[in-house]
Amino acid sequence: MRLTLRFAASLILLITFATAQDAHEALGPKDSASTRKTPHPLSALMTSLKSQIKPELRGKHPRVYFTDSELQQLREASRTTHRQMWQEVLNDVRATKSTPPPPPAEERRAQNTVGLAIAEAAFVYRIEGDKKYLDAAKKWMDAAVSYDVWGYRFNKPNVDLAAGHLLYGMGIGYDLLYSDLTPAERTRYRDKIARQAQLLADYYRPKPGRTFSYSQNHVFIPISGLAVAAYAVYDEVPEAKQWAALSRAIYDRVLATYSPDGYYYEGFEYWVFSTPWIIHYLDAHKHATGEDLYEHPGLKQAHLYLAHVILPGGETIFDFGDVYEGPITRARQGDEYARANPGWKLHTNYNLLYRLAQRYQNPDAQGVALWMREQQQVNFENWWSLPWFDAKLRPSPIQSLTPWHYFPDHEVVFWRSDWTSGATAFAFKCGPPEGHHTAEILKKFPDWHLSAGHSHPDANSFIIWANGAYLTGDSGYSGVPKTEQHNTVLVDKKGQGLEGEGHDPWRGMPYEELNKVRFLDLQLAPTFAHISGEAAGAYDGSFGVQSFNRNFLFIAPGSFYVWDAIKTSAPRTVTSLIHSDSTVKNSGKNMFELQNGTATLLLQLRYPQNASIQTEPNLVMAPGRPGSVDKGELQKRGERLAISTTQPSTETQFFVSFQVPESAKESTGK
Repeated sequence: MRLTLRFAASLILLITFATAQDAHEALGPKDSASTRKTPHPLSALMTSLKSQIKPELRGKHPRVYFTDSELQQLREASRTTHRQMWQEVLNDVRATKSTPPPPPAEERRAQNTVGLAIAEAAFVYRIEGDKKYLDAAKKWMDAAVSYDVWGYRFNKPNVDLAAGHLLYGMGIGYDLLYSDLTPAERTRYRDKIARQAQLLADYYRPKPGRTFSYSQNHVFIPISGLAVAAYAVYDEVPEAKQWAALSRAIYDRVLATYSPDGYYYEGFEYWVFSTPWIIHYLDAHKHATGEDLYEHPGLKQAHLYLAHVILPGGETIFDFGDVYEGPITRARQGDEYARANPGWKLHTNYNLLYRLAQRYQNPDAQGVALWMREQQQVNFENWWSLPWFDAKLRPSPIQSLTPWHYFPDHEVVFWRSDWTSGATAFAFKCGPPEGHHTAEILKKFPDWHLSAGHSHPDANSFIIWANGAYLTGDSGYSGVPKTEQHNTVLVDKKGQGLEGEGHDPWRGMPYEELNKVRFLDLQLAPTFAHISGEAAGAYDGSFGVQSFNRNFLFIAPGSFYVWDAIKTSAPRTVTSLIHSDSTVKNSGKNMFELQNGTATLLLQLRYPQNASIQTEPNLVMAPGRPGSVDKGELQKRGERLAISTTQPSTETQFFVSFQVPESAKESTGK
């Protein structure tokens, strides 16, 4: 088997490395010439860290996430304390309601769904004992075996996100259903797992000059799937020990680079998509080896990110970073709305907080999860609620949380007037793309390279929500993120980072400069907030931006004031941008109305009085297909005001006020 696996791996890896992807991103391993003879840091970690399966689990199935006795306990809970939650799972078992896509199944995310469907059906079968679920699980496992390429032939075949999803699903299916499979079925499924896992492991094999984007989801998702597969076939495939060791070594770096303040730099959409895989790795590793890796400050505060990123009413979110299609999705239109809001309910994967609440015995995390459940939000792997929900843990009411929060590593503030659906809310962001902690860790980990394309060039930007509507803010997922898509400033019509050169605007920017982007002052209170941000470090040094200080002031119930002071080494034209989800209406000299349905935000430019003001469409390049994310179609996502100085200068100031009309609150009944 070893020769077969190595031959297949070598052949397909040649194809993989020859396959082009976005030239401005490296979403997994990246190789550079190296004359160093010292071993790669991961090699030492593979031999020193724990990845061996517990002796009492050797030769037994199931073992990755559950034993037979643990499944029996969960079976009892499904009929008592967790009955309602479990019934919701049974009402929507993916593998019994649809058929798996036939080969090659290369529609976007199609194979991801196959992996998740296998895991769900296998677990439901072990709880219910109904053969229809066993048959469904095997049908979807057979489909996974039929896919010659796991993923896309045209981009990173066999080594990317789909491979991680399918290794996870096949590993769980093989482990949970082992006793119900025929010898021939076990062999077929095990051989496919072994082939695909070896391809992935060889792709991630450490060697001199190789670096990894440890903090990026294209690394930790496939590696999580590799670990699940390794523990599922640990005694039966000799190479599985190396897969487990490699996964443990990489996750040492994944956890070290994960944000310590709980904020997720890639944006809410990617928190929903990515974070489950960190939890899946931690749980599989703990159950299989006995080592608990949960002691992480960022995971302990994840509930605060979810509580504050959800906008009042629970249907949409503050969308810093790559998040759906901005105004199009918020208008319940476009291709992304059905995915973001299946069944008209916001997809949040809030049941991850059940697991974190259970592990940390945190009533606040439990309370946030139940608050999200009350808003009828949904999970993509709802079956995990059965093992994760601790019915004995009493939740804190959402009202016990302070309705504002500051994430100091990423320099982001979320504020709301209260926890009701009619609250006024805003957010302000002025920090480096992957947080301040990254500056120090980059010095310690020469084997780590950044790939921060999902973090936008949006320092000193803000979002305002009131009267049940998104009044001004971000533009959504962009194939080519640009500063002009946010409420911040351009210098000579150019934005932050090295925008326009691909999906990652930060590639090539010195992180020591980006680390200078930060808050200078912060005051938060029930009726007042003041934030001051300094963002000069976000601009390329050739622009000569010496200072970009923005002050953001809120006075309840609905008055906002923004004033800027920009200094440059040479005379520059500066443009301040304000976005509307819908339209911008001129209502007098230097006065405008940003409208979204029946809600309105009144804007007045107070300084400079003689600025050049243009209303223009907010054009955003939507993401293209995998591997060509920076080559999508151009979309109109609302409108924006471009307020520019009429003459280049070394010192520029803007002062803009915003007002939420009280009459709008009355007209909406809030």
